[in-house]
Amino acid sequence: MTMQASPTPYAVTEQNSRGRQFPEKPHLYRTDFERDRDRIIHSAAFRRLEGKTQVFTTGQNDQYRTRMTHSIEVAQIGRTIARVLNLNESLTEAICLAHDLGHSPFGHNGQDILNQLMADAGGFEHNRQSVRIVELIEHPYPDFPGLNLMYETRKALAKHQTTYDHPEDIQAPSVSAGIKSPDVNNVTISICLEGQIADISDRIAYNCHDLEDGLRSRLLDEKQLEGIALYQQSCLAIHADTIDDIVIRRTRISKAILDYLASNVIETGKAKLHEHKIRNLQQVYACTARLIELSDTAEAQLCQLEQFLFDNLYNHPKITGQLPQIKLWLTGLFEKFIRNPDLMPHYYQDMIAAEGLKRVVCDYISGMTDRYAITLLE
Repeated sequence: MTMQASPTPYAVTEQNSRGRQFPEKPHLYRTDFERDRDRIIHSAAFRRLEGKTQVFTTGQNDQYRTRMTHSIEVAQIGRTIARVLNLNESLTEAICLAHDLGHSPFGHNGQDILNQLMADAGGFEHNRQSVRIVELIEHPYPDFPGLNLMYETRKALAKHQTTYDHPEDIQAPSVSAGIKSPDVNNVTISICLEGQIADISDRIAYNCHDLEDGLRSRLLDEKQLEGIALYQQSCLAIHADTIDDIVIRRTRISKAILDYLASNVIETGKAKLHEHKIRNLQQVYACTARLIELSDTAEAQLCQLEQFLFDNLYNHPKITGQLPQIKLWLTGLFEKFIRNPDLMPHYYQDMIAAEGLKRVVCDYISGMTDRYAITLLE
């Protein structure tokens, strides 16, 4: 078994962390970042990810990814990269597991519709909502709101960045919560390497696994992929022409792409850290360049796959064709609770005075699973 070496001087540790907003006694058996991970896993928002769309609406087929399985897969990739680079594995895992806590029901279609419904009240964006959940909406403790996560965990969530996630859109959580650190949402400040790992791990996971689910659904065909470099080199690597079983072949292709990209991140990360002469955490924060990323070649290859998925899967008529129905569902729910806020649980009703009716209704709906949202319309 491979054991992780002592963290490097540029890893986040309990000693160099900015800590929690509300001081807590150390745990006898677990580090602070292990506690962050566990608080996320035990949160209601994390449990509900099981019933939220990744690409395909939940319930259509038990084999497709959900937001929860996607988050677990991101964490697995992130932990591997962090372990090899001798960074904080528990912090990386916590960020990966929490990065989609704020996602709405019905995937990106749902997010876009909620953003439209909230156009005159601050909009809706799932990264911003993830921070709001861990700082305000989750409430397992009697003495303070939120999960009281470590500063570095919260900042990485606020600045989560991939092709489809833009931290510059994130605003600070409501000041009425009274718990925001001064610069947790300041996008001019670099995030720790563990947060950068979570970003690239998310990107690797959704591209590889959305490809696999797209092939499983038959919305994509392997013949369409013949000009895609990552697909072609992965077929060669696994000798795909010798695998007759289509289920095994598409799974091995996806895993080969994942392995190549994760390995590339590790080796490129080592080279970047050496190139920029990173010796401590302060130098990480001061560095304006991304230190955990793909090589130029692998980046171009992944961009090609992303464009393919955007054109052929995410914009497939069977996916985009669901948008009118989802818009009816979410608009109906939004109007229902705006008219009758007393239909929401008392916890949400009690937030209205401080947060505003529309924001609280958005909080409530965005936390729903696909199934629960539909049930409330019946």
